[in-house]
Amino acid sequence: MSVSRRLDELRHPEVEAYLEDAETPTALIPVGTTEQHGDHLAMGTDAFIPTEICERIAEDTEALVGPPINYGASDMHAGYEGITYLTYRTLATVVNDIAYSLAESGFQDIVFISGHLTNDWAAKVGANQASHALPEEHYVYAFPYWDALSGEDMEEYLSFDAGWHANIGETAAVMAIDEGLVDLENTSFDDPDLPDDIENPGALLDHLLIGKGAFYRVSETGVWGDPSEATADLGEEYFENITHAVAELINTFQDVREEVYQRQRPNRAQKDW
Repeated sequence: MSVSRRLDELRHPEVEAYLEDAETPTALIPVGTTEQHGDHLAMGTDAFIPTEICERIAEDTEALVGPPINYGASDMHAGYEGITYLTYRTLATVVNDIAYSLAESGFQDIVFISGHLTNDWAAKVGANQASHALPEEHYVYAFPYWDALSGEDMEEYLSFDAGWHANIGETAAVMAIDEGLVDLENTSFDDPDLPDDIENPGALLDHLLIGKGAFYRVSETGVWGDPSEATADLGEEYFENITHAVAELINTFQDVREEVYQRQRPNRAQKDW
């Protein structure tokens, strides 16, 4: 097989060889968006970051990386110019169809790694739908890449202190990919006013950001946090932490699941193979 682990860059015989030789043929599918990230950051940020993560961990997880899904469940950004979004139902269907076809063609594990909060809600539905139709030996699951981070790393990268959108974490990560995608001279700062004494601020965040135009109503600048101190070196540090955590999560799941799952799945209707 050639050096590339991008499914779309490989020739068909190389894919066949991978599927034959891999102990657990695995496809990593980045799930992003095309949406505003303030005035300083590229519209494809939420696709660029999970794609970079998938490419960096492909060898460690013995996986191939599928083309990213560049449109996502980002209707919360409706109101800003130039965004494109899918409904949750559509994204779930896309995830289901991609998972089923990849499993049908020889992949055992299909992992959807999201770079946008509400993508994950739809992607998990699609993954669940696929699991109802696929034979037991196939595993389809989805998670946002930051779910793998420790609490300390998460606090530094995405949080109420660091900000939640187009912040220092996302900006630095994109700078580590390509500094030409970032214009630090046009950064802005936005910190929506939330009560300091709320017991579970994460739950409030979910409620604030659900629904068409929700983020547009929250942030006039399209930014939540202060990205002005971002650097490519800081982005590289973030990627080192993130890629280690995501690869460890995927590999650990593959290692422990046969011991943890004590019984077969219950009978269910299956498609013809």
